[in-house]
Amino acid sequence: MHIAVMGAGAVGCYYGALLARAGHAVTLIGRPALVEAVHAHGLWLESAAFTGPVPLQASTDPAAARQAELVLFCVKSGDTETAGAQLRPHLAPDAQVLSLQNGVDNAARLEQVLGRSVIPAVVYVATEMAGPGQVRHRGRGDLVIGPSPRSAALAMQLGQAGIPTTVSDTVHEALWAKLVINCVYNALSAIGQQPYGALIQAEGARQVMADVFAECLAVAGAQGITLPETMCQDTVAISVSMAGQRSSTAQDLARGKPSEIDHLNGSIVRLGAACGIATPVNRSLWCVVKLLEARAG
Repeated sequence: MHIAVMGAGAVGCYYGALLARAGHAVTLIGRPALVEAVHAHGLWLESAAFTGPVPLQASTDPAAARQAELVLFCVKSGDTETAGAQLRPHLAPDAQVLSLQNGVDNAARLEQVLGRSVIPAVVYVATEMAGPGQVRHRGRGDLVIGPSPRSAALAMQLGQAGIPTTVSDTVHEALWAKLVINCVYNALSAIGQQPYGALIQAEGARQVMADVFAECLAVAGAQGITLPETMCQDTVAISVSMAGQRSSTAQDLARGKPSEIDHLNGSIVRLGAACGIATPVNRSLWCVVKLLEARAG
């Protein structure tokens, strides 16, 4: 299968590497530094199962997706519309598009731009870019994807490439559960530049995280979202299963790049305001991260 990864950062590079190793023709679409490194040495994957170069293609041009049967759409949430518009002229008529993004509304926003259906996916993976063309896997790697006529076959193909994938009719609720976890961890990890395991041990951090969690649950309830009864335990468990991982927001700030905070804690602030729910802790974290972004910029 021909596969394109639009917005090849840590998540896209990791899944692209697994699919290439499984024999698929993968093209990463990303920044010049990534493309130059891949052209010179291949994509370097560091994981428990395999460490070494992975041969695949790379380009800075969205037109490289023109032969793709599957597009993994991995751009930052704030770039969804712009990147979607760049991709649209080059999509094959029968290409599947899978949104591997944070936040709860990216698939719907992308559908509006592309004029076709987009399969939402919830991504559970700890990964980071260790340098240009170097992706480091720290844990997990499973996906939950939304239903479609082709989702079952797609899940099977992904599973055969070492990407455990479940098709779920409640993917929107799963996206919300992931949003809550991101709101609890990402901003604090970014502000302190701490991995999850150390973060939860910091003085006062557990109470702040509990306050964020409570605000998120209140907003989710107002939106009619039913979250798992194990949501609290699942959130705490991340500090163990991904103890060494810094959040994507922390990685963005460390590199002086814009983060997705507007679509994480910022989403809770906006939705809370719309339904009359106060979210002062989420607002504070969102504000501090925005200030740090401005300083880095």
